[in-house]
Amino acid sequence: MHRDRPSALFALFLLVLLVAIALAPRSGAAAPGQSFTLEQAMSAPFPSELVAAPAAGRVAWLQKDRGVRNIWIAEPAPGSAATGGYAAHQATAYKEDDGVDIGELRWSADAQSLLYTRGADLETNGSDPNPTSNPAGPQHAIWMVPATGSTEPKKIAEGTGGEISPRGNVVAYLKDGQVWTATMDSSQAAAQLIHMKGRAQSLRWSPDGSHLAFASTRTDHNFIAVYTFADKSIRYMDPSLDRDMDPVWSPDGQRIAFIRIPSSTLAFAFGPRREGEPWSIRVADAATGRGTEIWRTSKGRGSVLRTIVGEDQLHWAGDRIVFPWEGDGWTHLYSVSSRGGAATLLTPGEFEVEHVAAVPGSHEIIYSSNQDDIDRRHIWRVSADGGKPVAVTRGTGLEWSPVVASDGKTVVLLRSGTRQPARVSMISPNGEPRDLVPQTIPADFPVNALVEPQQVIFPAADGLSIHGQLFLPSDLKPGERRPAIVFFHGGSRRQMLLGWHYMYYYNNAYAMNQYLASRGYIVLSVNYRSGIGYGMEFREALNYGATGASELSDVTGAGVYLRNRGDVEGKHIGLWGGSYGGYLTAMGLARASDLFAGGVDFHGVHDWSGVIRNFVPEYNPDANPDAARLARESSPIASVKTWRSPVLFIHGDDDRNVPFRQSVLMLEALRKQGVETEELIFPDEIHDFLRHESWVRAYHAALDFFDRHLKTGTR
Repeated sequence: MHRDRPSALFALFLLVLLVAIALAPRSGAAAPGQSFTLEQAMSAPFPSELVAAPAAGRVAWLQKDRGVRNIWIAEPAPGSAATGGYAAHQATAYKEDDGVDIGELRWSADAQSLLYTRGADLETNGSDPNPTSNPAGPQHAIWMVPATGSTEPKKIAEGTGGEISPRGNVVAYLKDGQVWTATMDSSQAAAQLIHMKGRAQSLRWSPDGSHLAFASTRTDHNFIAVYTFADKSIRYMDPSLDRDMDPVWSPDGQRIAFIRIPSSTLAFAFGPRREGEPWSIRVADAATGRGTEIWRTSKGRGSVLRTIVGEDQLHWAGDRIVFPWEGDGWTHLYSVSSRGGAATLLTPGEFEVEHVAAVPGSHEIIYSSNQDDIDRRHIWRVSADGGKPVAVTRGTGLEWSPVVASDGKTVVLLRSGTRQPARVSMISPNGEPRDLVPQTIPADFPVNALVEPQQVIFPAADGLSIHGQLFLPSDLKPGERRPAIVFFHGGSRRQMLLGWHYMYYYNNAYAMNQYLASRGYIVLSVNYRSGIGYGMEFREALNYGATGASELSDVTGAGVYLRNRGDVEGKHIGLWGGSYGGYLTAMGLARASDLFAGGVDFHGVHDWSGVIRNFVPEYNPDANPDAARLARESSPIASVKTWRSPVLFIHGDDDRNVPFRQSVLMLEALRKQGVETEELIFPDEIHDFLRHESWVRAYHAALDFFDRHLKTGTR
């Protein structure tokens, strides 16, 4: 016997082992039930700002990769079969998690150049944020990068909201609320184009580049204005006492359609608005400014404007104008002749339309909705002339932000799944989605170790049916009880879904909920009333927020639902959420400390009477003392005496949405009550943390808090 020669059995074992290694998944190497780190759960890049070029079939998007923001561009490449005939490249080369935001991507008419803004506060249009506390101070500017990536990005001017003229070289942009222009080839210095009252926004070039339309926002009214380059004149389109917004040019450049919202002097308008003074659509002659009303909402349901997500609220398709309206209680698309008449419902049913874009060279509109799948998003197409909507995608994944390339056929979109993170994909000729940059997903992203959240529907304390997503630990055994955590999204005009979310903030939250489940917690994500996705009456809930805190019924209902489950340790239920979700976390702790053992409150609202002015500048508590009193009574600060459970406050002190003082005042009140408090503060961070490092630190702190306050004595 030759002992230096492997036996046949051992050789067979080696062969099987090699085959197993070869067939092992390269992405998400962790097996089901295997642990992973928070950093791994948050390692996948997040795409957004998807835009299609008007020529050459190109598309571009912003990609955040662990806080590093860069622009990617994809274009037709017949040899790239694996990605549906498209090839992509990274067009910029930023390398730091520096919190410097990028947005407002705009293509040139020939698709050779891409414009973008870098460094501004793209969330609230406030002063430039400086989350790294850079001693040199923050800066923002408009940049241009060639589509081919052949040269470095070029700074065009200091400003925001850049729009490239169809003629190709001139960029109109905003600086200090005024309209400026600069040239892409630097042949002319940047200069202020218009000196006028108010602040400009929504710059829109005419199709031939000879005119520039924009909205001029004044204190209590707005105008639509048109600047003519030939004679350097300004003409106002059918001016009134009301608020005009969202100008869009007709295809021939002769007319402008816009939305008119009746002005209001209401001192307090932060509550359910199921009806109001009807809004309308008007069309004006660009040369004379004379306008006519082509459509007006009826009184009652739908009389308050409900917007969709897109570059424009109105879309001119041939001689028809497509617009959003919830006349039947659901956000739908309608169309009306540009000459006036009855509106045609394009998307009938009990669902809501969200992301909307026009299809080049046709009368079609492409959009996302939760049709036939209320807790997901899929893509549909419909003609502005009417007819039945056609499904572009379906299944158990999520799809959103669709655009159609300049060929009028190729659909590019963003999509995700319960385990697969968000990514850019195109729809192949056979209808299958193909990812454009699959190589950007890290090899150790734990796709196989994630759990599939379950749709659950439970009763609120007052009996209203509430949707949620339940994350169960993969190692949960029959008869075993685990601690549980309830999550509340912010907004409140948001909806959590059965998969990785389409917004960066909630994409991170989904990663955190998956991580909590991997650490042994049962997690319930709650779509409470005043959120979107379930119709106008659910969104405009009676007595919600500052007008009565009716969402508290959903908070306690979620706690009772979990406490009654056989797999939950009823005395070890926690809460977490951010912004409006922080408000509900604090409300649960303040008014139901017997039900919730602790919570993590990210930049939450604690006293509505001190926050409303952020959203309703006209709010004057002295003008309506009863409403002001109700706002405070609907706040956690009013129930401090019954707050006993420990809490961790997390807040950035440059928050432009929820003032930092909200946490300062709440902490002071709880200390006087002897409540156990902890805090994690990020100097110079804003509301939606700009640095990836901030999110990771915050989530680690949250897990540590829950481990110390919820796991003792469980199992």
